[in-house]
Amino acid sequence: MSPPPESFHNSADQARWFSDEVQPHAPAVRAYLKKSFPAEHDVDDIVQESLLRLWRTRLTQPVRSAKALLFQIARHTAIDLRRRSKVSPVNPVRDLDSVHAIDDGTDAVSVLSRQEKIQLLAEAIDDLPSRCREIVILRKLKNMPQKDVAAMLGLSEKTVEAHLSRGIRRCESFLRRRGVQDAFSDESR
Repeated sequence: MSPPPESFHNSADQARWFSDEVQPHAPAVRAYLKKSFPAEHDVDDIVQESLLRLWRTRLTQPVRSAKALLFQIARHTAIDLRRRSKVSPVNPVRDLDSVHAIDDGTDAVSVLSRQEKIQLLAEAIDDLPSRCREIVILRKLKNMPQKDVAAMLGLSEKTVEAHLSRGIRRCESFLRRRGVQDAFSDESR
């Protein structure tokens, strides 16, 4: 059994535990994910996220078996990703170079600033709880009428409105914490 969190505050102990008890299992987790989730293209991302989650867990509580917990976290992370991709109508772009985002009349600084804001907004939306994220995407990005969203999801219009309001507030808060006061105020409409 690993030492309790009280003895884990030394960064050398953290690094030693991670390199001795966690990292050796990363290739096996990668192989497991590729076999168990063959449609998942971001296996390396799932492994990295799983390692990070295990690290964070270890900071707050003892870990009996780093290997077992790493596999469990990786499995849950892959399942969550699969569930998100089925629920969310947003399809990730794999090749950002293929996306033409520069308008000939716009200077490079404005384009970069806009792209950074869009990336932060995407992160803010991704950070929302799944139902709230789904409603924000359908209402604000897909411009689906509230009545249609409610019917599609089997919710009342009031519930859709509440989720949308909560989602927008959370996105605004997320952006403010990252220094963006008004995400798109400098753009002409």
